[in-house]
Amino acid sequence: MSVAFPIVPWGNGSNIYEVNVRQYTKAGTINAFVEHLPRLKEMGISVLWLMPITPISIAKRQGSYGSYYAASSYVDIDPLYGTHADFEKFIAKSHELGLKVIIDWVANHTGYDHQWTSKYPQFYHRDTAGNFTGLHGWIDVIDLNYTIPEMRKEMITSMKHWISKFDIDGFRCDMARTVPLDFWLEARAECDTLKPLLWLAECEVFEYHEVFDLTYGWEAMRAIDKYFSTGEIKLLQIKEILNTYGKYPAGARKLLFTSNHDENTYYGTEYEKYGEAAQAVAVFTCTWPGIPLIYSGQELPNKKRLAFFEKDEIEWNGNVALHDFYKTLLNFRKNNKAMQDGASVLILNTSNEDLLAFLCRKEEDKVLVLLNFGKQKIDFGFNHPAAAGNYTDLFSKEKISLERKQFYSFERGEYKVYFSS
Repeated sequence: MSVAFPIVPWGNGSNIYEVNVRQYTKAGTINAFVEHLPRLKEMGISVLWLMPITPISIAKRQGSYGSYYAASSYVDIDPLYGTHADFEKFIAKSHELGLKVIIDWVANHTGYDHQWTSKYPQFYHRDTAGNFTGLHGWIDVIDLNYTIPEMRKEMITSMKHWISKFDIDGFRCDMARTVPLDFWLEARAECDTLKPLLWLAECEVFEYHEVFDLTYGWEAMRAIDKYFSTGEIKLLQIKEILNTYGKYPAGARKLLFTSNHDENTYYGTEYEKYGEAAQAVAVFTCTWPGIPLIYSGQELPNKKRLAFFEKDEIEWNGNVALHDFYKTLLNFRKNNKAMQDGASVLILNTSNEDLLAFLCRKEEDKVLVLLNFGKQKIDFGFNHPAAAGNYTDLFSKEKISLERKQFYSFERGEYKVYFSS
């Protein structure tokens, strides 16, 4: 398999910040979120992914507010979030700050009272009684039928609307695997003629890299979850998954994260899942080859699960405790070749089964990452000629010299990132 579309130049070394507009502020509007843009820019954010801001269907709505992913229109903005003019100003301000904006695109299904149900009822799947139906068990949505050429054409027209009217920079495609790959190939070919875009697929199907720049790193994340929660997965098995990711075709990238809107609500915060190692796992997502995702409020850090179908805003208190932590990692990624496209990665064998150590290299840049994923203090060592050299500690700025054979003692959750100097 080959990658059909090269990633946009600004995608290399970038990162993505998922914006839950409803929960981000007390007002829950686009205009209220705009106030956070300078802070996010200063923190090193490159790309903003906005969860759906389209109107939500009333029919079969879950909870008071409903699911963001049960849309009643593909081209309108929910008045609760603001107006088209508000969104235009948001895009303009983001671009002025050098931030890119991608939007959530829900192509598999719509809400029960979507505009298309009356305008294009032939676009939908039906059950044996002739009623609109969903195919995946979600109670508030109905599925579109991709065997219908006219539906595909209308879908692409709706996608192009956001590019031509608002100048967005890409799409995060919800449940991408439930939509035929050949549609995505057609959609990207047409949409990219308006401007080069970033394409993120919410799936982990290898073949979808033919179209998408990024797919989710779910397999690694679920393994890490099991490693921390039950111990049924060992670190060695996680390393095997990571080695598989390294065999993806050139240009294919994985999205790495410790939280997102689904994870936070249904699986728990990163502190529930990883405890004292939450920051160590975050360091992994920002240093392993791929693109890291940060969810709304993780920099606070937000330690509560946000309700999915209700208003449940993030409690900003003026002290963004992990701002500098993420700023250090995210800006480092932008300026170090070993953190960017084409870098090699080598997992080092260590004397402790709970220590993840890896070395990223490209040209003159070299980055050594050491992460204690264990539940206690550990002693460990490694012996590899490639690790030797002069380094700077990313967080302390201390200069150190490493031999090929090194020994360490790490506290629970401790991490180190060394870069060649």
